[in-house]
Amino acid sequence: MERMCQVDKERLDEIADTLELRQVWDRDIDLLSGGELQRFAIGIVCVQKADVYMFDEPSSFLDVKQRLAAGRMIRSLLRPDCYVIVVEHDLSILDYLSDYICVLYGRPAVYGVVTAPFSVREGINIFLDGNIPTENLRFREESLTFRVGEAGEDYLIDKSQAYTYPMMTKTQGSFHLTIEKGEFTDSEILVLMGENGTGKTTFCKMLAGALKADGDQKVPQMNISMKPQKITPKFTGTVRQLFFKKIKAAFLNPQFQTDVYKPLKMDDFIDQEVQNLSGGELQRVAIVLALGMPADIYLIDEPSAYLDSEQRIVAARVIKRFIMHSKKTAMVVEHDFIMATYLADRVIVFDGQPSVKARANQPQSLLTGCNSFLKSLDVTFRRDPNTYRPRINKLNSQLDTEQKAAGNFVSLDPPKIKVKEISMTSLCTVLPGRRILKGVLEVFRIETYESAKPTQISKCGTKRRRALNSGADEVLDEEGGKEDDDEEMAPACQSHRPHACCGTATAARLSFTMRSCVMDAV
Repeated sequence: MERMCQVDKERLDEIADTLELRQVWDRDIDLLSGGELQRFAIGIVCVQKADVYMFDEPSSFLDVKQRLAAGRMIRSLLRPDCYVIVVEHDLSILDYLSDYICVLYGRPAVYGVVTAPFSVREGINIFLDGNIPTENLRFREESLTFRVGEAGEDYLIDKSQAYTYPMMTKTQGSFHLTIEKGEFTDSEILVLMGENGTGKTTFCKMLAGALKADGDQKVPQMNISMKPQKITPKFTGTVRQLFFKKIKAAFLNPQFQTDVYKPLKMDDFIDQEVQNLSGGELQRVAIVLALGMPADIYLIDEPSAYLDSEQRIVAARVIKRFIMHSKKTAMVVEHDFIMATYLADRVIVFDGQPSVKARANQPQSLLTGCNSFLKSLDVTFRRDPNTYRPRINKLNSQLDTEQKAAGNFVSLDPPKIKVKEISMTSLCTVLPGRRILKGVLEVFRIETYESAKPTQISKCGTKRRRALNSGADEVLDEEGGKEDDDEEMAPACQSHRPHACCGTATAARLSFTMRSCVMDAV
């Protein structure tokens, strides 16, 4: 790096420390791993003086900590006289990196269209919604949301079958892994969270029986299907021939076709040679093969690798739907935080010093596990109130500071709602409540409401209704009396004098709830 670029020593030291390149400083480039090579490539770009910097998928092969470090390094390039352009599929990192977003849509290998720049939140939400309001154009049939646990709501969760694994240790060269005793059940997805080099893949291989634990420790015999981290195509033939050879029963099963095969759009390349497939196509083939094998436990290592943003969301839905429908168990290693939180029922956190000594903790709840993992990274996440996607808080921002002070490093629920109630009383003869309420709701932009009909004080007392914001269930509270069924009681009256036909004044007491989305430090 020093030979390629002339840069001041302080800047070079900053890049080396931020991207953790010190440990590979004297190593031959040909011997670098995927993550090390990615960090080296980012560093090579950052040390150069240029007017435009371009990064294509800088988060590939990196864990969450390294992705955030790479994001900070890329943002450090910003100057008034230069531009930084990034292509990225990890939406949380893209959100963290960007000042403006351009959405690209179209048909793969046919055409593509680039939109005008949007703000970060608006641009990503437009992509997820599949609709560009400024152009009145829908480029995807359905919206993509991230409600935690939504994929399992339609299925009866069966947790009658439980599996346990003992406390184990494994030493490989200079690396030592300690695994705490744990258990898991059917219809459950456990996500393995940790930095690269903390033993997540080693743990999966030990459960699968590919690696033996130290000493006399034994893993109970379990029927396991595993999707490896590295996919090396060795099969000579088409994808269809591969499926017929490996997973014929599942491939011909209509339920498997509906849950797995069709959502991953395998028909696009089903008759292509396996050896000629791209990285994303190979990844989808590997997911189908892993889920097509009959097994009790599915070990899926980094299913988001080589997939674009939309394919990642589809793959996450496919995995979750399949596990819940088949009532099996899955363990997933994933660095894309959006995909990880969408998939996880529980979390196994790996901590320690990468490549030296690490520990696999017992399975924890999603909130507890994510808090523990993000605390070690000193990063906080919140949820977007519209799409529910996790968003990284800017370092030392108000939300970041508040969440850290409260010990809540991740908010897995939508923002809390602060509720304000306003009561109004008006004397008029015809529908005063509906008119007043309509005006107030327009001011506060409350979209749905149910207004009160006029009530004669002398006969019915007062009536109370509550109007809630759009999307909430309507609530009706009545205080004494019964409602007059005739909505058009009389023509409009401009005074508060008694009505001519009944001789009594009419009053409408209105009560409604104004809900404003205000993010709390949760």
